[in-house]
Order: sequence, then structure tokens, then C-alpha cells
Amino acid sequence: MEKVKWGILSTAGIGQKQVIPAIGRAANAEAIAIASRGDKAKEAAVRHNIAKAYTSYQELLQDPEIDAVYIPLPNSLHKQWVIEAARHGKHVLCEKPAALNVEELQEMIEACSRHGVKFMEAFMYQFHPLHEKVRELIDAKEIGELSLVRASFSFLLEKDAENIRLNNALGGGSVYDVGCYCLHSIRTVLGEEPVQIHAHAKWDDHLNVDTTVAGTMSFASGIEAGFDCSFDQFPENKYELVGSAGKIEVINAYRPDKNPDGEGLIRLTKAGGELIEKRIPGDQYRSQVEHFSKSILEDTPLYYSDEKMLLNMKVIDACYQSIHTGKVVRIAEERS
Repeated sequence: MEKVKWGILSTAGIGQKQVIPAIGRAANAEAIAIASRGDKAKEAAVRHNIAKAYTSYQELLQDPEIDAVYIPLPNSLHKQWVIEAARHGKHVLCEKPAALNVEELQEMIEACSRHGVKFMEAFMYQFHPLHEKVRELIDAKEIGELSLVRASFSFLLEKDAENIRLNNALGGGSVYDVGCYCLHSIRTVLGEEPVQIHAHAKWDDHLNVDTTVAGTMSFASGIEAGFDCSFDQFPENKYELVGSAGKIEVINAYRPDKNPDGEGLIRLTKAGGELIEKRIPGDQYRSQVEHFSKSILEDTPLYYSDEKMLLNMKVIDACYQSIHTGKVVRIAEERS
């Protein structure tokens, strides 16, 4: 089977722990190069059985054998290296958030389009079959008329200024790191865009980043949504949908890969008290890699399109606008 040849820009943990192994499991992909400063790339290449190790990103991008690159760099560097990769004719899978704001993302999309390469933000969770099952349950009216969605993603993070998640200059903050999943999943499972958002943050003045954020979104359909994300709380990783005849809880919604067989859990509670649990296995990182690679090999559209990426970025922008102004931000008129 023909395979897409991948290069990895940096030895970041998410790449080494999740994405490089997923490329190895994928039927249509192969990691052939990795780049980083000093000896880090050589060490990672040996560890993951990757043929080539480069000491600069430019060297890797100049390799004519490489078809696509995965970019897990700090958020503030995404724009620079996505555009540079596109200029070298490489397709790009970039970690979330793809950009720090809509303007950056538009520039990145335009560059990739201009150079004829595919570009996708790596929201890997959406490739797990768990979420398609949730949509099936909603469409089948298993919980009646849906009225409320809640999403939470949090974990305890030691306050270390060296951690890129806490570095404002590198695009740190809880919304960019984990809150973006909450906003994305609410919009995706509902299949519609919010008309307004209101968010509050616990802001670390020393680090100049948000460490906890809670907010609400309203939708034209009448559905309300609540979300929270944090670096200060007991770990949570779920979303919940409440209707007139029951509720659906999606446990391990964003990181089911941490469980055996990548298993996520759907807990359906009926109005009469009946409880139904569905355990759904999956390999979301492999599925993401295979989808992107197939799109390259067969020149087919990406599931997570440019328009979808822009819509999510607009909601993230509105979230930060609300945090900084303390006001409700209307966003319906900003949609593409």
C-alpha cells in the first residue's frame, strides 16, 4: 500500500508519546524524519526507528522525500512553520490550537491554498467513534429534546514558568490548551454555532495567562451550554447533554487513549431511572493520521475543513474577548 512519508517538527512530548506511534500504526503513513536542536532529534529517531534526524526545521522541510509534516511546536510558532512548510510544498497537520487568533489562521489557510497543500488542525478526539454514537443517540431522541450541554476539561499543573502551557509569549493559557476542546465539542455535537458567549477567568498576573475559565454559550435553537477548563483542578475530561427525557454523559471524551483499547464511555440515563452504559473502543490518533494521509493520497476533502477551523477559532477569539472585557460577546454575525 502506498504510504505518506511524514516529517516531525520537534521532539515535543505529544509527538513522541502519541502521534509518532500512531503514524507507525497507520496503514497508509510512515515517519521518516524528525528535526530538533542538538542531539534531541537523533535520540528520538533511534527511539522511534525513524531513518533521518535533522538539527533544524529548515533542513527537514528541504527533504524532497517528505510529503507531510506534523507540527507540535508551541502555539506561538504554529503560524510561522505552517506557512514555511506550505512554501516547501509539505502538507501540514498542526497541533491545536492551530493559531492564536482568526487573523493568523486565515493567513495560514491562504498560504496552504496558494501552495496547493492540505492543512488540518489536530483535534484528534473528533476521530473517535464515541462522538458519532452520541450524535446517533441525540438524533434518535433517546433523551428527548436537548436543552443543555456541559463540557469540562481540567488537570492540575504545577506553576512552573518554564512550562509552555503557562508562557504567555508562547501562547499559553487554559483555553488554548484544554478549553478549546470544550468549545469545539459543544459546537460539533450540536452541529450549530453559538450566537453569544460569556466567560470569566482566574488570571495569573505573574504568568499573565488564564489558569481557570468558566463560561456559557447560547445557541439560536434555544440550547444553552456551559464549559469550564483549568490547570488548577482535579482532572476532568467529559461532556454531558441534558434533554427532556434523560441525559448522556460522555466520560473520557477527549483522551480515551489513556484507557485500555482507547475506550470511551457513554452513560445514558433515562427519565425513569434506567441506566445504559456503552463502552466504545477506538484509536483516535491513528484514525486522524489515516484520514489526513488518505486525503493526501486520494486528493479527497478533509473532514475538518478550513471553514470548520475558522469557526472554532472565532469562538476562541470571542471567549478571550469576553474574558478581557467582562462582557457578553455576540458572535453570530461573525460566522463564515
